[in-house]
Amino acid sequence: MSIEQEVQKIQERNKRVELDKAWEVSWTRKVIVALFTYVVVVCFFVFAQLPDPFVNSIVPALAFVISTLSLSLFKKIWLGIVKK
Repeated sequence: MSIEQEVQKIQERNKRVELDKAWEVSWTRKVIVALFTYVVVVCFFVFAQLPDPFVNSIVPALAFVISTLSLSLFKKIWLGIVKK
């Protein structure tokens, strides 16, 4: 395999990795997971015959969004500790 082909493979891999990273931190992903969380919890609450399943299911979905927003702060703290 030539050096040019190896460099091209590395560049293609880097593009895939960058896209994966962008997806992981995207608001689109967060909204989709929050919606899926909401739907699953609503289904569970309805099946379990708990009161107000559509309202009470908002809490777990919001908890997910808040947790993803706070993770970047904790990541910065952790990286600061690990780099020392």
